[in-house]
Amino acid sequence: MAYLSTAQSLRPARRSVFALIGDLAALYRQRRQLAQMSDLELSDIGVTRAQARAEADRSIWDLPRR
Repeated sequence: MAYLSTAQSLRPARRSVFALIGDLAALYRQRRQLAQMSDLELSDIGVTRAQARAEADRSIWDLPRR
């Protein structure tokens, strides 16, 4: 039984690692899309070209604050 309880306690940790990897991949895609937006699209969402560039240039490990 000790083996089962140990294995069960690791499941949430594994899930969170995979969730983090998925979140980082999504963040990467979003930043690349932001960099490719036109000035008109950026103005529609209230972001300047400089702000979009600054966000797109951030490292993948530089996560937004929540």
